Amino acid sequence: MIIVTGGAGFIGSNIVAALEARRHTDIVVCDRMASDERWQNLAARELAAVVPPEGLFDFLRGNEKAVEAIIHMGAISSTTETNVGLLLENNYLFSLAVWEWCALHSVRLLYASSAATYGDGAQGFDDADDPSELGKLRPLNAYGWSKHLFDRRAARLIASGTNAPPQWVGFKFFNVYGPNEYHKAAQRSVVHQAWGAASAGKPVVLFRSHRDGVADGAQTRDFIYIDDVVDVVLWFLDHPKVSGLFNLGTGKARSFKDLATAVFSALKAKANIEYIDTPEAIRGKYQYFTEAPMRRLRAAGYTRAFNSLEDGVRAYVQDFLSKDNPYR
Repeated sequence: MIIVTGGAGFIGSNIVAALEARRHTDIVVCDRMASDERWQNLAARELAAVVPPEGLFDFLRGNEKAVEAIIHMGAISSTTETNVGLLLENNYLFSLAVWEWCALHSVRLLYASSAATYGDGAQGFDDADDPSELGKLRPLNAYGWSKHLFDRRAARLIASGTNAPPQWVGFKFFNVYGPNEYHKAAQRSVVHQAWGAASAGKPVVLFRSHRDGVADGAQTRDFIYIDDVVDVVLWFLDHPKVSGLFNLGTGKARSFKDLATAVFSALKAKANIEYIDTPEAIRGKYQYFTEAPMRRLRAAGYTRAFNSLEDGVRAYVQDFLSKDNPYR
């Protein structure tokens, strides 16, 4: 049995699809099904059970020996969430309870961290899992802090020799895009938002630069296609002796202008890009560069090349967004 928390969400549902493609027949999704359309992320899947988060530990009671791994993608992922108590409950306390259960029952744990833990990038983007190095990071929002808090606790427990899961892996996701993100509203990837404008014959609107030496649209991010993310997760399932905290990006920053151009290219349309001022409310905290150093993942043994931005956007637009049914 493999349990995927957040299994109805964007990354989680793609992992569930990949597990099913591997002929896993005992997949359990733990998620809180809301009134949005995320159920469609699972419409094509065969599941052993769907369990709400508040019922997870009751479900686990009696299934201790059946569980091979928990892939913990469940979280409040909104970077604009201001209810810090809710973030702590969902992203820290629940994650810590899952960690403790896995440690107690010798079950492997793979979990979602975030590049938001790096804050403004002033301390770099190195995915060290040493408690002293993690202590230098300063996230810019409560979401990033809640993820960072758990990373630090996990690292401290490992450093102190406390009983831990037999395999533990934290993924610091950078800017992930791909199918099944449609329920995320304003938190959808820039790729999806650009496609919405471009496919309707409208210009893609990007932020102007407010920094000397950086052209409009030349602000960069590390954009990674969901298929690459899932492949890395499955690699760790296949390599149970590898543990640690790992960046999950491509290792190559690309500009928002590159992204918009790739969307138009995938649609076989002429690029049409306009620029607006970055809102004052976020201008002071706006990141002009993020890029995931991938040395630790490569050193761990993962060798597959990642999709380029152009290839990933083309696959997303042509294989999913342009279809009547865009779900995986």
